Amino acid sequence: MTKICCFLLAIIALSSCKQVIKPEDLFGKWKYVKVSNPYSRNPDDTVSAKELREKSPSVTFSPNGHMDIISEGKILSQGKYRVEDHNILVTEQLPDGKTRNFPFYIMSLNGQQMIFETKEDDAVRVTAIHLR
Repeated sequence: MTKICCFLLAIIALSSCKQVIKPEDLFGKWKYVKVSNPYSRNPDDTVSAKELREKSPSVTFSPNGHMDIISEGKILSQGKYRVEDHNILVTEQLPDGKTRNFPFYIMSLNGQQMIFETKEDDAVRVTAIHLR
């Protein structure tokens, strides 16, 4: 009976572990397909599908640790990133030469889709698909 309990506990412990995220899991361009503020009571805080098609926002993660956030063909943000647990830690290069640090929390990630969220008071949740 003791062996069965230990075996069941081991299975439960392993199944509750989250996937380990490696930098190479992020490499490439991720096109935003849904952007919302999940904690807002205002439905206008969700970006419309039409606006997403028109602006074509995306984020690109390079193997050298560089990240670009692009919308309407223009770079909105760029900087360096690193992965720590389920967070993408970004050091953004600001136009005045200063930097700003902020994290994205990766809620789910597979080869085709990533859902991540900003960790600010006015959180934004993004669903993005990986472009090959």
